[in-house]
Amino acid sequence: MKIKGTQLFIKALVAEGVDTLFAYPGGMAIDLFDALYGEKSFRVVLPRHEQGLVHAADGYARATGKTGVCLVTSGPGATNLVTGIATANFDSVPLVCFTGQVPTNLIGNDAFQEVDIVGICRSICKYAVTVRRREDLGRIIKEAFYIARTGKPGPVLVDFPKDIQQELGSDEYPSEVSIRGYKPSSGVHMGQLKKAAEMLANAKRPLFLAGGGVNVSRANAEMTRLAEVLNVPVVTTIMGKGALPTDHPLYIGNMGMHGNVAANTAVTECDLLFSIGTRFNDRITGKISEFAKGAKIIHIDIDAASISRNIVVDVPIVADAKEAIVKFSEIAKVPARTGDWVERLQNLKAEHPIRMASSGALLTPQDVIEGINRNFSEAIVTTDVGQNQMWTTQFLQLRGKSRLITSGGLGTMGFGLPSAVGAKLGCPDLPVVSVSGDGGFQMNEQELATAVCEELPIVICVLNNSYLGNVRQWQEMFYGGRYSCTCLEKRRSCGDWCSHPSAKCPPYIPDFVKLAESYGIEGIRVTERGQIDSAFEQAKKNTKAPTLIEFVIEREANILPMVPGGNALSDMITEYGKEKK
Repeated sequence: MKIKGTQLFIKALVAEGVDTLFAYPGGMAIDLFDALYGEKSFRVVLPRHEQGLVHAADGYARATGKTGVCLVTSGPGATNLVTGIATANFDSVPLVCFTGQVPTNLIGNDAFQEVDIVGICRSICKYAVTVRRREDLGRIIKEAFYIARTGKPGPVLVDFPKDIQQELGSDEYPSEVSIRGYKPSSGVHMGQLKKAAEMLANAKRPLFLAGGGVNVSRANAEMTRLAEVLNVPVVTTIMGKGALPTDHPLYIGNMGMHGNVAANTAVTECDLLFSIGTRFNDRITGKISEFAKGAKIIHIDIDAASISRNIVVDVPIVADAKEAIVKFSEIAKVPARTGDWVERLQNLKAEHPIRMASSGALLTPQDVIEGINRNFSEAIVTTDVGQNQMWTTQFLQLRGKSRLITSGGLGTMGFGLPSAVGAKLGCPDLPVVSVSGDGGFQMNEQELATAVCEELPIVICVLNNSYLGNVRQWQEMFYGGRYSCTCLEKRRSCGDWCSHPSAKCPPYIPDFVKLAESYGIEGIRVTERGQIDSAFEQAKKNTKAPTLIEFVIEREANILPMVPGGNALSDMITEYGKEKK
C-alpha cells in the first residue's frame, strides 16, 4: 500500500511508543501538522518557542527515561533548537528532533527559510541526517530512535524536506535496525572488573564517585546497595546527585567547584577513586595535577572517548553504569578496613556543613530550598543555571522517587521552566518544582502559557536578587567588584557604573506577580521566612494550573564553598567578607 511520507511519520511515532510530541508548526512542516490533525495515538504539545519546546522534550526524557521527540519547521524553527540539542548532547539525553526542510530541488539555492541544519548541528548531536529519498524514510526514522537511545544516549536530528513529506511510498516501517559502523558496546569486560575488585579490596580509603551516568542508566538502587555492602563512602558530581539518597549515611555530598568540604577532602585524600559515569570535566577536577593525587583510579563509562581524556586512569572499563555495577556487585570483595575512613568523612561533613549566613530578616536561598524539602517529600525539581542551580544542588534533599533535572555540561540559562513542563507531562503523578533565577527565568518565561494551556500544576520558584548572580559573584570576588552588565535593575538614567545595590535603585522589571496574573495564574511574592510554607501550601491547592512564587532574596548572596578556576580541590574558599572586594 502506498502512503504519504507524512503518514509514515505518524506510523513510525506510534510504532516507537511515542506518547508525547512537542511541536511548533511552520510552512515547511505544515503537511506534517495536517497529518497530525485528529491524531489520538499520542499527545501533541504546542510550546510557545522552539527553544522552550526542545527543553521540554529534554525534561520529559530525563524524567521518564524515554526518548523525547520534537517537531519544528525549517529555517529559524530549526535553528531555535540548536541550544537545546547541545544541552541534551552534553548530558546524554535521548532526543529525536524532526525539522521541516525546503523541497530537495531547492536545497542549496538559498530558498526562503532554508538553512543547512544538519551541517549546523553535526558537531553538537549524536547523528544528523537529511532524508533525500522517500524509500529511505522509514529506515532513517527507525535508525534515529535506535541511535538516540542506545550506547551513550544523545540527540538525533532528522531533516525532512517538504517533497518527501508529500511523496507516496511504501507503508512499511522496519522492525529491526542494522547500521554498519554503529555497534554500541554491550557487556562488561570481566577481567577489568576483577582488577577493580582486587584494588578495592586492598584499599584503605576507597571512594565511589558517582556521575550523571548512574542517573542516566537508572542505577540508583544498585549503586546504593553496592555502597552499603562494601561500606564505601560515595561522593557525586552535580549530575550524579541522587545516585544515593541524600540522607544516606554513606553519602558525603557533591564535590567539585562548589562541593562541600568533606566531599572535596575525600577526593583529595582517598587512595582509590572508583568513578562511575562522569567525564571528569574542569568543574569537577579543579587543577588536574592535584586531582586525587595519591589515588589509583578506576573509571567506568559507556563512552570510551571519555576515559583517560582528562584524567589518566589505572583501570578503564567501557560499559553501561547499571550493567557494570550489577556485575561488579557479584564479584566485589569487602575492603578490610573502611570504618575509620567513613567515620572521618562523616565527622568532616558534620563539622563543616554548608550554611548561609543570614542578614536579619532577608531570605536566603537556603531558606527557600529547605522549604521545598519540607513541603515536598518526593518531587522532580528542575533548575535553571547559575547561583540558583548551585544552591539547589547544595541544599536539595533527594529521596524516594525524587529527581533533580538540570543542565550540567552546557549550563543553559532558560532551561528550568520548560524542562519542568516536559517533566510534568511525563510524570503527571509527581509534584514538579522549577527553580530559576530572575535572569534565567526571563529567557523562556513565555512557557508559562504552555503550562497554563496544558493545565500543569507546576510550582515555579523565582529566586530574585536583581542580578545575574553567578557572574556578579565572580565580578565581586575576582574583578574588583566591578559589576559590569549584571544588574538587572540598571537603567540608562542610572548614569555611572556601580558596584553595589542601594535604596535608590529603580524598581525591578518585570513585576513577577503581575506577570503571573497576566497569564491567568496565581503569583505570590515571599519576602520573609515565615511566608515560605504558606506559599507552598497555597501552590499545592492550584491543581489545574501553575503557580509562580517570587522569593526576594539577599542581593549579594554568594555560593560557598568555592574552588576558584584552576585551583586544587583543597584550595576552597569557605568564607568571604564584603571587605575583601
